[in-house]
Amino acid sequence: MGSPFGIIFYSEDSVQANLIAKQCFNLVDSFVFIFSDYIDSSELSKLSASAGNKDSAVSLSPAMFDMLLKAKTAFDKSEGTFDISIGPLSKFWRKLRKAKQFPTNEAVQATKKLIGLNKLTLDTLNKKAILTQPGMQLDLGGIAQGYIAQKIIDFLGTQHINQALVNCSGDIVMSGAPPGLKGWTVGVNVPESTDEILSRILIMQNKAITTSGDVYQFIEHEGKRYSHVINPHTGYGVTNQRNVTVIADDGTTADWLTKACTILSIKKSKKLAAELGAEILIAEIKKGKPIFYSTKGFNRYWKQTFE
Repeated sequence: MGSPFGIIFYSEDSVQANLIAKQCFNLVDSFVFIFSDYIDSSELSKLSASAGNKDSAVSLSPAMFDMLLKAKTAFDKSEGTFDISIGPLSKFWRKLRKAKQFPTNEAVQATKKLIGLNKLTLDTLNKKAILTQPGMQLDLGGIAQGYIAQKIIDFLGTQHINQALVNCSGDIVMSGAPPGLKGWTVGVNVPESTDEILSRILIMQNKAITTSGDVYQFIEHEGKRYSHVINPHTGYGVTNQRNVTVIADDGTTADWLTKACTILSIKKSKKLAAELGAEILIAEIKKGKPIFYSTKGFNRYWKQTFE
């Protein structure tokens, strides 16, 4: 996935722990070869390559079918702000960010015509899919990391490992608390900072948490900063400087919900989080200063302020 992947867990047997750790990373690799859009031979790449061939449905692995169902649900619940068919726009903007170039609006709109998850047809009986629009490309970057982290926690549970934390490039999923502690300690970075965390920290267990922001990936043009999080409705990266932290019951939901709530209004973000049983903290930069919005339930995870 081109990202760091860390696993922490507690076991009374070091030999067993090493064996289980290797099994976990083998499982991670197997998911990468299904979901990666950087690997030409991945299942995702092969599915995208079939786009426009309406007469030939592609058979899906159980993991890919499960992922597409979850992505469809996310698309519907988020009013289309989370859309895995964003692939053409993702690659379009990724290339421009590297070249430090800004496109014409005509080029953006032409690329935008290639997206739309309503152009994905799923055959739930035979576990097959058709991408009806030629040039479509799926991008699971906003959902697969949380999904994989959750799968590793689930696997550890089957191995009787119930005190664990998985961190997939900031998408964190955890089971029970470390021995003798009330929960896992999680820091939330200060908006627009790469190495500074808020003065308050979070304590939690049996939850998933992730934060989305543009501190690492963005492009500037005529005084505006465009995030790597693209609004499928406009074709452009969002310009509201916003960090979104989501606490949810599973890694998949936490992952995609941060992306949707980067685009949706504050009011709609809170409402969607409530519908999904999640809690959110949104930090928005206005006139150079962060303003915080959160659901009421988020507050119960804060530890006392540092001395």
